Amino acid sequence: MTEKMTPINPELIEGQSAFQTHLGYQLTHWGEGHARLEQPLSPFLMNRIGIPHGGNYATLLDTVMGFSGVYTGQKNRRLFAITMSLTVNFVAQPDGDTLFAEGRVVGGGNRSFFAEGRIFDENGVVVAHGSGAFQRREGAMR
Repeated sequence: MTEKMTPINPELIEGQSAFQTHLGYQLTHWGEGHARLEQPLSPFLMNRIGIPHGGNYATLLDTVMGFSGVYTGQKNRRLFAITMSLTVNFVAQPDGDTLFAEGRVVGGGNRSFFAEGRIFDENGVVVAHGSGAFQRREGAMR
């Protein structure tokens, strides 16, 4: 997915949530049908055996797949994704200090869409992948 990803236009993003700030992930690429996040690994993201907690993977996949389906390219027209279904598969342990998550739309229509995502480490090893169903919403969310 990476070779065709569009670097993010900072004008299209209005700040970040407190949750995003706390977890430390950043949207780095975003375009029609795709998105990419990067997250430096911190000790508070680890589970008791010293690897990233599965909930962190679920959050990254949910976020990146949601972003993949709501790109408009217009600063004054924002869409949001509401998750209807999310599946996460844990397949390997990461190596390195950074996780990368990529998502892409694989189907759907105007209101609902389906996406797939994967998380990989600095060596390109896929550590988790998932799929989801999402609903697009316009305007401000509360």
